[in-house]
Amino acid sequence: MHSAYPADDTAQSAESVDISALLERGRTLSTPVLRAAVERLAPPMDTVAAYHFGWIDAQGRPSEGDGGKAVRPALALLSAEAAGAAPEVGIPGAVAVELVHNFSLLHDDLMDGDEQRRHRDTVWKVHGPALAILVGDALFALANEVLLESGTVEAGRAARRLTTASRKLIDGQAQDISYEHRERVTVEECLEMEGNKTGALLACAVSIGAVLGGADERTADTLEAYGHHLGLAFQAVDDLLGIWGDPVATGKQTWSDLRQRKKSLPVVAALAAGGPASERLGELLAADAKSSDFDSFSEEEFATRAALIEEAGGREWTSQEARRQHAVAIEALDGVDMPERVRAQLVALADFVVVRKR
Repeated sequence: MHSAYPADDTAQSAESVDISALLERGRTLSTPVLRAAVERLAPPMDTVAAYHFGWIDAQGRPSEGDGGKAVRPALALLSAEAAGAAPEVGIPGAVAVELVHNFSLLHDDLMDGDEQRRHRDTVWKVHGPALAILVGDALFALANEVLLESGTVEAGRAARRLTTASRKLIDGQAQDISYEHRERVTVEECLEMEGNKTGALLACAVSIGAVLGGADERTADTLEAYGHHLGLAFQAVDDLLGIWGDPVATGKQTWSDLRQRKKSLPVVAALAAGGPASERLGELLAADAKSSDFDSFSEEEFATRAALIEEAGGREWTSQEARRQHAVAIEALDGVDMPERVRAQLVALADFVVVRKR
């Protein structure tokens, strides 16, 4: 596609993009606004939220905790630039998406029984389930408050996209939970669930800044397509890390998704593959679903299941699916006329998502 932007001063290859600087920019520009929003919450929700974001420790002392990768804020700022606006225009969108994302994490951790996130005890473990639910609800409400404060037509359009993405995210979590109690889930069902649970909010992140910057619906929809497929690539990698990730890097237990009986892509693909390893895996997982002592399984028993998933081809299929979704995401960018520099940064962020270790 011919670009209206000059090539000489904006041209940049994805290989030359400093990803850590790009993520840091998103974090630096959005965090003060995010902190100010959280400070509006009534005690003790303000301090519980601050703990979740890594700003304080469990005793309330200032902390430099891991606040996550900050991919979504980085995308929201780039989204504004893709529409020809200043990155700062995307800040309310970046903060709103980050608030919705963290609302989902607080609730997911409780629903999944996860005791660790980002190498620290989760909020429900430290402050109890009731506060984890309340703070999650509060972050969800804050997201639309932050987004709509400017009162502009663009803010209203952005809020509609965020609300739709939030509903899809919740749909995805409901599907995820229901699949844990089913013996079989199809690959198509799994991809639909992951498209809702992960793809919808990433898609929103990469369109919301553009909408705030005045982009038309076609441009926003095209950017959403990039974000949706990027989300599917992101989740495929997450599913691989959920079984084979290094606990030191991920901050979660070994075989964490197997412990939760998650029907993630490697599991579903392995069960659909056919053959001796696939059949044996199906027998074991069917027995697991009826087992009352599943929580006392040894490391070896989980390792056996992981080995069967790999032998049946689930690991390789998921790795290939991540690359396929990555390629579709990159292709979508051709539909938007944007500075080459911004396109290179979006490509580099997609590359980062597919090769990350945590």
